[in-house]
Amino acid sequence: MTLPPNVYDAEPIPETARAEIERLLQTGDLFRYTAPENAPVTLLESEFAEMMGTRYALAVSSCSAALFLSLKSLDLPRDARVLLPGFTFAAVPSAVVHADCRPVLCEVGDNYRIDIPDFESRLDGIGAVIISHMRGHTSDMDKIMALCDQRGIPVIEDAAHSLGTQWRGRNIGTIGQIGCFSFQSYKMVNSGEGGILVSDDADLVARAIIMSGAYEHMWKKHKARRGENSDDLVQALERWQNQLPLYNLRLSNLSATIIRAQLPEVPRRIRDGRRNHDHTAARISESPWLSVPAKFPPEDRAPDSLQFNLDGLTDEQTLAFQSAAARHGIKVQVFGMSKDNARAFWNWQFIPDLPELPRTRTMLMRACDCRLPARLTLEECDMIADALITAAEDVMGATQAYGT
Repeated sequence: MTLPPNVYDAEPIPETARAEIERLLQTGDLFRYTAPENAPVTLLESEFAEMMGTRYALAVSSCSAALFLSLKSLDLPRDARVLLPGFTFAAVPSAVVHADCRPVLCEVGDNYRIDIPDFESRLDGIGAVIISHMRGHTSDMDKIMALCDQRGIPVIEDAAHSLGTQWRGRNIGTIGQIGCFSFQSYKMVNSGEGGILVSDDADLVARAIIMSGAYEHMWKKHKARRGENSDDLVQALERWQNQLPLYNLRLSNLSATIIRAQLPEVPRRIRDGRRNHDHTAARISESPWLSVPAKFPPEDRAPDSLQFNLDGLTDEQTLAFQSAAARHGIKVQVFGMSKDNARAFWNWQFIPDLPELPRTRTMLMRACDCRLPARLTLEECDMIADALITAAEDVMGATQAYGT
């Protein structure tokens, strides 16, 4: 019996990281601010900003920390209302709560994107918007930015899953005022934990730098991307010195070294991840019970996983499909059916007056998630597709599938 592919291990850390990691271990110099200059975290920020095409980047302990600091850097009043999609990870509304703001949820359609009419209907009285490109699925950024710009509402992009995705040729994470990315182990770049925010706004970044834990004058270890004039940033940092609380959400030199070694791998991972996703999506779409929502035309995705909907299945059949896929060696997560799932909005009981979102709930009860790393071969992708198609047939029967 052929075993299914292992979809859980991340890609190995490139050998190029080994010498620098060994040097850091020998010196014990893991804290960025003790280095006289060019600490690995500082170099990472310059390199990441250059890769994204932004002036500034700030590396922090997680994407959640980046979202929190983004909200704090906007200087929103206490209890400001922050609008976000009802389909995201619990860490996103949690960051809103940590920032002393109030999460407001909007509907998400069965294509995993924000329902624009519902989004627009909730914008009155909103202090900021977080757009979660959940699992790399980009909502209509043209309409979202137009609606928010008309009202002067700042937009933060939660691009945790979207490193390498583009919208009309622009990198996701660079369209709003601030973009936040994750280096958690299942993301495009893996350091176990870690995050980074990017922006062109010197004042916002200066506030975030100080609050991230740049005590005394350690902010002098931060700079603009290579080749950029950093006078605006320095002036903003001097202006905010001692004016803001410190939350100590810094990234270590060891994590930065692991991340930096993977940045040259990003184009290859984007290419292979897109190939694997599109191949597997086309295969499973042969089944009448499995469907993959189409992307929007302006979007060029960089997927690292596969999402699809179950069509025409009851709750009981959905659970049976999940079990059948597991028997065939493929773990499928149905967002709304997995107990206490952190992506199901009804489990965010820390939100006061948690709303009901009927469209989002209906989607989550049939939306499936499957790991699909860029390192897989097409043959391994075929094995995953075969297992998913067979699992659906096990539950629904092979009738209707191919004209029988």
